[in-house]
Amino acid sequence: MQHDALYYPSPSRRMASFGRRGMVATSQPLAAQVGMSILQKGGNAVDAAIAAAAALTVVEPTSNGLGSDVFAIVWLDGKLHGLNASGPAPQAASIEAMRALGHDSIPLHGVLPVTVPGAPAAWAALSERFGKLPFADLLAPAVALAEEGFPVSPVIHQMWNDAFHSYSAYDDAAFKPWFETFAPEGRAPHPGELWSSPDHASTLRRIAETQGRDFYEGELAERIGAFFREHGGLLCKEDLARFEPEWVDPISVRYKGHDIWEIPPNGSGLIVLQALGMLERLGPEGRDPVETLHRRIEATKLAYVDGFAHITEGSAMRPSVDQLLADDYLQARAGLIGHEALDPVHGNPLTGGTVYLATADGDGNMVSFIQSNFKGFGSGIVVPGTGISLQNRGWSFSMDPAHPNALAPGKRTYHTIIPGFITRDGEAVGPFGVMGGFMQPQGHVQVVTGMLEDHLNPQAVLDMPRWKWTKGRTVEVEPHFPDHLALALSRRGHDIIKAADSISFGRGQIILRDRDTGVLSGGTEPRTDGAVVPW
Repeated sequence: MQHDALYYPSPSRRMASFGRRGMVATSQPLAAQVGMSILQKGGNAVDAAIAAAAALTVVEPTSNGLGSDVFAIVWLDGKLHGLNASGPAPQAASIEAMRALGHDSIPLHGVLPVTVPGAPAAWAALSERFGKLPFADLLAPAVALAEEGFPVSPVIHQMWNDAFHSYSAYDDAAFKPWFETFAPEGRAPHPGELWSSPDHASTLRRIAETQGRDFYEGELAERIGAFFREHGGLLCKEDLARFEPEWVDPISVRYKGHDIWEIPPNGSGLIVLQALGMLERLGPEGRDPVETLHRRIEATKLAYVDGFAHITEGSAMRPSVDQLLADDYLQARAGLIGHEALDPVHGNPLTGGTVYLATADGDGNMVSFIQSNFKGFGSGIVVPGTGISLQNRGWSFSMDPAHPNALAPGKRTYHTIIPGFITRDGEAVGPFGVMGGFMQPQGHVQVVTGMLEDHLNPQAVLDMPRWKWTKGRTVEVEPHFPDHLALALSRRGHDIIKAADSISFGRGQIILRDRDTGVLSGGTEPRTDGAVVPW
């Protein structure tokens, strides 16, 4: 039977999912099943998250890979823990080095925007500190998927095809291994077509056997370094050997009686907290849906321009996180929101590219986990014979020496990937996240306000039509965004643009835990091939 896996003339409907003993929500059904299989073998939520993340490098290579970065928030035994596994720029990377190579801006693709990948080290660190099962057992399902192959799902095919055409524009030998690995038939695989990668499986085995160290100090590190030397890149084996993930304390704001948690900078979760902090200070929203949308858009815009102006490596930030979240500063920023759309300008209190997954186990442990190559497949660089596709996070650096996020050796850049978590009165409510480059903070604001202000369940809030601020007064909305709301926002000065499809509006997952019964409820993203698997 022939059919088009991307053609759906009738709307579909999903219900929230419920479970008691565990739950895994990811953007790809096979990865969700992998995570659940680990829970059913006696693993905890951390084990399930690691296994699902490793599987996603195989079954969703369009968004992440073995060369990804990772952020995670873990709720374990009644306490929150944060992990920042975003890698720094190579020691040879500098504004002067980029200009000497003929670049006034950092290239989007190729060897130059690649920074040190953090994913393998993140998996190992999480397993060592919190895991129950042997590390090799967690990666075994991903090894099997890579070796035996899997049928490509529809949205992943669409993104794969976009990457194929994007990288085809380059006449550079450095991109050849990407095509050999991901387009061996001279095209992207079709929906339902089997794709496998024995090299990926072999690399996963090495990572499993060495607790990730081979990627940073062994043969894999040698091969990465040699490829970059051959093709004029800046990353070297010594950069890999220096890397260690950083355990951090998550940061939060109070919103509607709940605490909303994010990873501190260099992650951009601060934008979410600023926006929610402004909305909290504006008071009750009332029943006017236009006013509600207007306020949420305006607060997000004001927070975003602050983020672009100030967020970078935490030690290089001026002003600090505390100053940007200070009550008087958020109150002043909220006071800028009026009836008409703003052309936002950043403030300064000193003067006055992803996959997201969530897991939960029957003991109350929960994980909010995000892993990304950035900009789809990332740099377009694959190390031959390894299946390692590398991120292009360095593209986010500024080439302006005066900018806080200016490129510098060993510095971590502004990072788009952000896991979120909600608690109330010191107890876990649950993990949430919306992947999708610069959409992510906006997606966080929309799902948090939707759940805590509009009282929508996890699936319903992910199903809601989304908006995306892009610049100035310009706001993109999804094709099914209600016309009457779009027109009403236009009358307030917003420049509303309806997008042709929904692929750029983020892809989220949510798991919530009832504090009285322990029952888990979950939602998964309708804009991708997502699945939430309850137990």
